[in-house]
Amino acid sequence: MAERLQVVLARAGVASRRQAERLIRDGRVTVNGQVVRKLGTQVVWGQDAIRVGNRLISRLEPKVTIVLNKPKRVMTTSHDPRGRRTTAELVKKVKARIFPVGRLDYDTEGLLILTNNGELAQHLEHPRYGIPKTYQAKVKGMPAADALQRLRSGITLDGRRSMPARVKKIGTTGKNTWLEITIKEGRNRQIRRMCWAVGHPVLKLKRICFGPIRLGNLKPGLYRDLTPAEAKKLQKYFDQAV
Repeated sequence: MAERLQVVLARAGVASRRQAERLIRDGRVTVNGQVVRKLGTQVVWGQDAIRVGNRLISRLEPKVTIVLNKPKRVMTTSHDPRGRRTTAELVKKVKARIFPVGRLDYDTEGLLILTNNGELAQHLEHPRYGIPKTYQAKVKGMPAADALQRLRSGITLDGRRSMPARVKKIGTTGKNTWLEITIKEGRNRQIRRMCWAVGHPVLKLKRICFGPIRLGNLKPGLYRDLTPAEAKKLQKYFDQAV
């Protein structure tokens, strides 16, 4: 049965569907010896010879999804040309070729999902499903009520207003404030940019929830399997958006 090339790459655990599309557009995928750049190219698993770079994609991997507590000063990538520590180093004992769902920037810590389930990654990343992500942010100063309301209402970033956010104060440390912020988007450095826009730069940032998945007491640098109960709860988000 013929399927789209990017779907097959995702099912084979090569990358998420979105990342697989980038691999195809960049000319890094061949089918039967020919470079394929057209998205939606139909292939038949087990009949067509599919390669990414020099690697033949010869089998479907068992689906693996883990939850990692990413420490600060770790890159969300498999390799860093500057030699900085990467998330791939933290999960090198996982036998499957897993990839991160979205990113946490270098100085942000907390909950990161890694998987070889391309369909799951696509669902988690797609704004259609609006899965909330919750962060704890230590910001400079003491935000007044109007600053908090601006964060809740949405901030214009790159000419486009962010979606409304849930924001509440959860504590203070000296002259600084801890906020809990929940958003349903994944724009680049969004929390940091929002807080900067209201005059309260982020000093420390940690993601603690991704939809129903909670970081809990998982220590920095360690990971655990996604539980069946968490997978079932995630599926409810996907079903509600259909």
